[in-house]
Amino acid sequence: MSANRPAAVVVLAAGEGTRMKSATPKVLHALCGRSLVGHVVAASRELDPEHLVVVVGHAREQVRAHLSEVDPGVRTAVQHEQRGTGHAVRMALDELSDSGVVLDGTVIVVCGDTPLLTGETLRRLGETHAADGNAVTVLSAEVPDATGYGRIVRDAASGAVTAIVEHKDASEAQRAVREINSGVFAFDARLLVDALGKVRTDNSQGEEYLTDVLGIVREAGHRVGAAVAADHREILGINNRVQLAEARRLLNERLLERAMLAGVTVVDPASTFVDVSVSFEQDVTVHPGTQLLGSTHVASGAEVGPHSRLTDTSVGEGAVVSFTVAEGARIGVGANVGPYAYLRPGTDLGPRSKAGAYVEMKNASVGEGTKVPHLSYVGDATIGEFTNIGAASVFVNYDGEAKHHTTVGSHCRTGSDNMFVAPVTIGDGAYTAAGSVITKDVPPGSLAVARGQQRNIEGWVARKRPGSAAAQAAAAARRESEGER
Repeated sequence: MSANRPAAVVVLAAGEGTRMKSATPKVLHALCGRSLVGHVVAASRELDPEHLVVVVGHAREQVRAHLSEVDPGVRTAVQHEQRGTGHAVRMALDELSDSGVVLDGTVIVVCGDTPLLTGETLRRLGETHAADGNAVTVLSAEVPDATGYGRIVRDAASGAVTAIVEHKDASEAQRAVREINSGVFAFDARLLVDALGKVRTDNSQGEEYLTDVLGIVREAGHRVGAAVAADHREILGINNRVQLAEARRLLNERLLERAMLAGVTVVDPASTFVDVSVSFEQDVTVHPGTQLLGSTHVASGAEVGPHSRLTDTSVGEGAVVSFTVAEGARIGVGANVGPYAYLRPGTDLGPRSKAGAYVEMKNASVGEGTKVPHLSYVGDATIGEFTNIGAASVFVNYDGEAKHHTTVGSHCRTGSDNMFVAPVTIGDGAYTAAGSVITKDVPPGSLAVARGQQRNIEGWVARKRPGSAAAQAAAAARRESEGER
């Protein structure tokens, strides 16, 4: 167990977030594949705290349900009335106390709307707190423009924090300070519990402010310090959708930079978007206009894009995927997909297979070297190795009530404009003629022809469409033919 392992991390996520103008609770708005609170919980988990408590309030059942999905080990505490940050932390500590937990060590308090905050920064906060022997340590940041933020005022000799002064109350000298309060703190647990019992509500809002704890512990003779975040952008909070978009941009840049430093070529980072759970191997190339979402993994040497969106999809080594939408698909080694392909859940493309232009697949297993080159729908199907599916083919899998399966063997050649009416099986090495509607099984090595005999009705256009352009063209062709004879 780490010597700096926190006794608890408390995440404040009870607010409504009215400035988001949304029916969705603020902390559940998502960026890069996680909710705001999900990002904060993930960063907090990197510290391996003994207890992780999220304080919920507005839409608490919805937030609780989300938390149980993303991190079942999270505890929740309810702040029934929003009575300030100090009150919210007190609710979290009461939740732990009521279940028999006696806190001893460091308690870190973070805001649930700071998705750019990293576990590394929180770890440095805890290390500074322990090394300096502080009762409270503020996570601060030096920003280019501190307007509107609370300023960190330090003792010139010791560097200890003597006050946090809000912008409206700051003197001219204090307003020149660029070190600001992030709202993230590390506390000595026992001193925090004691001080929260002394926080007053005689302020304009009638609330319990967590920042009042700093003055209480200082008056009791304890030291208050600060740890400066390496990147001031980490502490950005989200209050509206403009800020949400900016945080998404910053996080996306961070993720792409990490990928590029690990050996991925991102041709145009400005038009490429990835989720936090996406993974790459070396020598991947990502072309412009591409979104990689969910648990997507791209193996070495693969090329994805341009203009593709892959969700929960694995791309095999050396595969090429262009102008494609894929969800829950597996693309094999050296496979070729697109342009304008749609791979739906359950699609499994074997090595060196092809799903070409305007091909849609769903719940389909395609063997090695098999090609579905263009203009086809393959649903609920198994296709063997080194088979070619003709253009404009449809696997007719739905009878209006139930889905049925089609099996096409290996080394088959099916004609263009085929309909495979499931359930049906095409044996290994079989052929089907163009324009066939296959309703019966085709034995291995057979040729299936399932179409009506062609019948030409001479003179039909002249009789039924006299004087039309078609009739005139036919007459001219007839005269020309008679002249040649």
